[in-house]
Amino acid sequence: MKHRILLALFLLEVCCLSAQKPTSYATVSDIPYYTEEARASNAYLAQRCVLDVYYPSNAKNFLTVVWFHGGGLTGGEKHIPAALKEQGFCVVAVSYRLHPQATCPAYIEDAAAAVAWVFSHIAEYGGNPDAVVLSGHSAGAYLSGMVGLDKRWLQAHRIDANRIAGLFLLSAQTVTHYTIRKERNIPNMQPVVDEYALLYHVRSNAPPIYLMTGDRELEMLGRYEENAYLWRMLKLTGNTQATLYEFDGYGHDMLAPAFPLMVAALRAIAH
Repeated sequence: MKHRILLALFLLEVCCLSAQKPTSYATVSDIPYYTEEARASNAYLAQRCVLDVYYPSNAKNFLTVVWFHGGGLTGGEKHIPAALKEQGFCVVAVSYRLHPQATCPAYIEDAAAAVAWVFSHIAEYGGNPDAVVLSGHSAGAYLSGMVGLDKRWLQAHRIDANRIAGLFLLSAQTVTHYTIRKERNIPNMQPVVDEYALLYHVRSNAPPIYLMTGDRELEMLGRYEENAYLWRMLKLTGNTQATLYEFDGYGHDMLAPAFPLMVAALRAIAH
């Protein structure tokens, strides 16, 4: 009798799973994230400050990844990483203003405005506004970290940065970004830690933060060491939610091993 009951339960579960519809995805492109007034007063802002929403169209209460592209704050275009597609969550790809047409802190302001838009609007697509994570590679990781660690940028939109469910920083610069230093005529090899450095905003109650870099011998300009120092400083503040990964054999382009770890962690956050 016991075996019959277990078999019946198993068959019922199989039937339920087979009856579930496969997840479908939709994309809405080039949504402005600034107000109409702001766009009318700045043509470059109107051109660059748009985002794409890639989301599960037949699901609800899903997690959202806000993805910022790399390019040194001087180039790059918004895109949905292939490794983050069809994973059960939403990806919002953000375009932002770039140097030299814009200078610091315009690109950080743009990143914060895009994140604020997500918190305000993602429920309209079925997403959970309490499950929003920020991520990006290189310059995109820098922007994610600045918005997540320096609370003033989201406070301008009346949002507490601690609402962010996680920060996934893929080869982020944690000292003041070299493009910002370039604007001040400071060379790449002269590090600066000021209000535009992630390290300047270390705090014990930051959102969970995943720091991922390539091999310390292959990375760009000491990128691993910067991240290791940020991780250590977070630990010393009492932060228990910081994790550091170094991918041996990979340089600055370390996305291939980073994405599977990131997806696994995102699924843990979502559930």
